[in-house]
Amino acid sequence: MPAPAPPTLPQPDWNTAARCFDCGDRSVELLLRLQQPPLALFDGLLSAPECAALIESARPRLARSLTVQTRSGGSEINPDRTSSGMFFGRGETELVQRLEARIARLLRWPLQNGEGLQVLHYPPGGEYKPHYDYFDPAEPGTAALMRRGGQRVATLIIYLNQPQRGGATTFPDLGLEVLPRGGQALFFAYERAHPGTRTLHGGAPVWEGEKWIATKWLREREFV
Repeated sequence: MPAPAPPTLPQPDWNTAARCFDCGDRSVELLLRLQQPPLALFDGLLSAPECAALIESARPRLARSLTVQTRSGGSEINPDRTSSGMFFGRGETELVQRLEARIARLLRWPLQNGEGLQVLHYPPGGEYKPHYDYFDPAEPGTAALMRRGGQRVATLIIYLNQPQRGGATTFPDLGLEVLPRGGQALFFAYERAHPGTRTLHGGAPVWEGEKWIATKWLREREFV
């Protein structure tokens, strides 16, 4: 029997019709799935101790979060994003290596095609207004951004804790809100850099407590 063809976008093997997916050293449970856009919510990607360890290893390196500067291909402070964050290098720690291996296996996408894991902290009032994760082809800085690995094609948001109130991930075009819960992960893919993918999303304000997430962006090719 021939091996199944590799996916054209990062995604689990939906043909298995499984509720649980094998990530190598642990399995994750599918809680929610949309077919268009390709979107899924998984439970158990990280254990509670792993979530806590990732937060503590990121905490000393937090700085005001930046966004992509689409005119130049650089980065800038954006008032739409009021969080602090940091990036781990790919495979930087043993925990990061384990998590990246799980993601690659779950989404059937080469590990080297992922950007470094970003950890973000949102204090009370912190938010990220609705935006797209792909690089806008109409912007002059996009060519420089894509030289490092092509276009972004998918996003995985990993929730590391649960704020007391607020902090949902919102999809205005879908009428969907996903409430953060530690260890769960929200995946969505975009086959083209266009609003028609309906992947406009944001982080609603945290009204009580704090929110910690880790974000993994996946590229078309090896990210360098």
